[in-house]
Amino acid sequence: MGNDSIGKSWVDKNGSTSQSWVRAFWEFSRPHTIVGTSLSVLALYAIAQSARLFVNPAFGPLAFAWLACICGNIYIVGLNQLEDVEIDKINKPYLPIASGVFSLKTGELIVIATGIIAILTAVLQGPFLLATVGVSLAIGTAYSLPPIRLKRFPFWAALCIFTVRGAIVNLGLFLHFNWVLDLGRAKSAFSGWNLESVSFRIPAEVWVLTVFVVVFTFAIAIFKDIPDMEGDKQYNITTFTIELGKPAVFNLSRWVLTVCYLGASLAGAIVLSNVNLVFLTVSHLAALGLMWFWSAKVDLDDKIEIAAFYQFIWKLFFLEYLIFPAACLLG
Repeated sequence: MGNDSIGKSWVDKNGSTSQSWVRAFWEFSRPHTIVGTSLSVLALYAIAQSARLFVNPAFGPLAFAWLACICGNIYIVGLNQLEDVEIDKINKPYLPIASGVFSLKTGELIVIATGIIAILTAVLQGPFLLATVGVSLAIGTAYSLPPIRLKRFPFWAALCIFTVRGAIVNLGLFLHFNWVLDLGRAKSAFSGWNLESVSFRIPAEVWVLTVFVVVFTFAIAIFKDIPDMEGDKQYNITTFTIELGKPAVFNLSRWVLTVCYLGASLAGAIVLSNVNLVFLTVSHLAALGLMWFWSAKVDLDDKIEIAAFYQFIWKLFFLEYLIFPAACLLG
């Protein structure tokens, strides 16, 4: 198993080779990151459109931006799996390459193809999307690939994750959609990079969402290593969990998330005049309460419970990309 793209046991379990390949590809793409990326694209598009009341919406740029970002996402997570095969055999043995379902060659082809598609699509769409995708891919490469391999260092690893997920994606996508949705911009995105009269103003709503996601993603970045402590320690990957211990990182993550939700609610009252403040505040406090309720039941000695809570944190991340645009639209 592992010499071909699909292992025999995988085919036996799932029926047809084609269905098995799709399932393995979906797992290789790290579904929670795909959902997060998709929601971020939709959310920034909705916020950019909210000022235009969805008059003459342009769905072509939305589809191409989604394609570029998803392919960039797969490139980044795929490259990480290619470089972490032995570590994943301990921490995440179910992943396609670690389990032998995908060969290294298959993984390399997927990573190369998605990287090329991401860049080419971004080039055709305009400078803001190209900058967003290009910088994200560059940071993702530096995160995983030797000799830089920033994931070895906890500060730089966390910085890579929340810089891409937080600042680059949110600000870059808003500028892109703001450009292509302006009168006549949809055509210029395909016929040339006409930057005349481009508004670089980023509204308060986008800044608040960006700061929220940056801080929230920091919590994700430090928490994600808690269930992977065994493999990281064996292969000399230094993480905050190894340096500080599980309880300290777990509690730090919870308080970082608390700051996110309380800060967003406070920002809504102080600087956001165009959002539905009641909806924003109630939804954030409800999410915060749910997070503390679940976290109180987590057994830090149970890897399955830790992993389940980590996935729950991702669901809260997804939820924010629904709550915030909804608050803007309801405002």
